[in-house]
Amino acid sequence: MDQESSNQTWIGDFILSGFSNDWSTQVFLFALILAMYAITVAGNSLILLLVRLDSRLHTPMYFFLCVLSTVDLCYGTSVAPQMLAHLVSARKLIPFHSCVLQLCVSLALGGSEFFLLGAMSYDRYVAVCHPLHYAVIMDGGLCVGLAASCLAAGFLNSLMETVITFRLPLCHNVINHFACETLAVLRLACVDISFNKAMVAVSGFLVIMIPCGLVLFSYTHILVAILRIRSTRGRHKAFGTCASHLTVVCMCFGATIFTYLGPHSASSEDKEKMVALFYAVVAPMLNPVIYSLRNKDVMAALRKLVEKLK
Repeated sequence: MDQESSNQTWIGDFILSGFSNDWSTQVFLFALILAMYAITVAGNSLILLLVRLDSRLHTPMYFFLCVLSTVDLCYGTSVAPQMLAHLVSARKLIPFHSCVLQLCVSLALGGSEFFLLGAMSYDRYVAVCHPLHYAVIMDGGLCVGLAASCLAAGFLNSLMETVITFRLPLCHNVINHFACETLAVLRLACVDISFNKAMVAVSGFLVIMIPCGLVLFSYTHILVAILRIRSTRGRHKAFGTCASHLTVVCMCFGATIFTYLGPHSASSEDKEKMVALFYAVVAPMLNPVIYSLRNKDVMAALRKLVEKLK
């Protein structure tokens, strides 16, 4: 049995089952996901362009926003184009090495985004609680170091999960998902995966809870600092510097908490697909929209660019 399983480990291609076999549903999903991906590319590229062109946006806050936009752009691109191609293809094949690469890249970028949200909350904490020392504390070296640490943490977590996932002997090649996702691939294994699932759960818990702890620490101190401000205008201004980031944090961490703490049912695999779709397509599309519409500096930079192009 072990020899047979070992021989079956080397799978040339995987088949991704996707969402549905109904053609009309696939066409609708293709149009919807294509529109969302186009907004993702346009929105995040616009954020990068505005920050690059407007010197008023050359601050730590917008440095982290640029890193977040780059991660979102790459994250969406790691999944959406392949998903779109499969929605209009009869055979939804993905080569073994492409599946490994997609899983590794998407995990690295997804983990990096959570850590980046934690780093951005620390930036907002310094801006609100230590405004006079903000420029000294959040200097270029610290910003680059925090961003690099976030990316490194996401990559190391991804590498560990990818190795744990693909070191197992696989008996099947049909993945019940629209992309190569950890739990979906683990279900193809010929052996007991309890240990592997536990390791993935611990890894996911750390990736979520470490930045979540930093967010809670930062915003607890921010709330205390805001409540100490006597003028209503001062409170609104202080809260306004955090509003966009807090909205994105609530959206991303809220979806994760709902997924892991919500009631489990027989349709858990379908729920996994919806959550993966949210993080791969919906969140990268919404992030630049939230930061643009709720940020006066970004909107001012956009108006300035439009006036130049007229």
